[in-house]
Amino acid sequence: MASFKLLYVTFTLLTLLSSSTFCLGYPGFNFGRGRGGRGVGGVSRPIGGQRFSGLSPRFYSQSCPQANDIVISVLKTAISKDPRMAASLIRLHFHDCFVQGCDASVLLDDHPTFTSEKKSVPNKNSIRGFEVIDEIKAKLEQACPQTVSCADILALAARGSTVLSGGPNWELPLGRRDSRKASLNGSNKNIPPPNSTIQNLVTSFRRQGLNEVDLVSLSGAHTLGMARCTTFKQRLYNQNGNNQPDSTLERSYYHDLKGVCPKTGGDNNISPLDLASPITFDNMYFKLIMSGKGLLTSDQVLLSGKLGKTMQLVKAFADDHTLFFNHFARSMVRMGNIRLVTGNKGEVRKNCRRIN
Repeated sequence: MASFKLLYVTFTLLTLLSSSTFCLGYPGFNFGRGRGGRGVGGVSRPIGGQRFSGLSPRFYSQSCPQANDIVISVLKTAISKDPRMAASLIRLHFHDCFVQGCDASVLLDDHPTFTSEKKSVPNKNSIRGFEVIDEIKAKLEQACPQTVSCADILALAARGSTVLSGGPNWELPLGRRDSRKASLNGSNKNIPPPNSTIQNLVTSFRRQGLNEVDLVSLSGAHTLGMARCTTFKQRLYNQNGNNQPDSTLERSYYHDLKGVCPKTGGDNNISPLDLASPITFDNMYFKLIMSGKGLLTSDQVLLSGKLGKTMQLVKAFADDHTLFFNHFARSMVRMGNIRLVTGNKGEVRKNCRRIN
């Protein structure tokens, strides 16, 4: 009976994915210099197979072959001091790419011609990790002046943080350039809020050229990190405007969260997005959603939103961590190639916080 159930889930997922823009083939390759290491319990070598115009995994093979080694060296120290930093750096890449593409605009401070995205509602007092990016940039500037873009640093840091936390490695196309402007309005508009419905999430991701598989895969990054009380308080006390909690919350988990997040005050108190293994990249996030223990509305609606594709993916990823790892890696590459700035466009900043 168990084997039949597994076969059914696998068949259903294959049917689902065959109707999307996704491909289940993950050819291996020789990664060469500067690889990010192995994912503990995951894929033993980088996942590859995708190509994007203007980018190449070997973009810095001649100009700065030690680039990824420098990134990993800084990350190891930063994450050992603060295990939350891995999640923060993955999130920083996400918040960058969803606003005018993966161009490091999220790193820019205020300028006379624009307001920093750091001041947007989704980012203010929330995104972090800028000092780590600054340190990586400083070391790269010393080794290879004005060569490695801040946008590529964000992509490398997100991959490195995943690998160092036990997650998958992947072949990462490089060669992005940095923008010369930021978009506060775009940041407020395009980053999906934590109380999003499933329809809101699907629409937000489609706007970026990403599908439901990408949505569920990338949501799996919440296997790492913490969230502030203000992002899930509504679920505890007034989910539908009737002063009642979210009925999809598992009862004991609901009572535990009330202890962390009181009805009044405590907005900056934090709770793990994955209460079982918050500093290990695994598929526990999906298992928790299956038991009603997704922290954010945007987590739980992947199952409770009653959208067939996302429901099936949550169940499949909960059953098979390797399947999740493969699709997470694939979706990170797809996300990392939103509205590319390459070639002679943009610039390579000397300081990630300001334009040259």
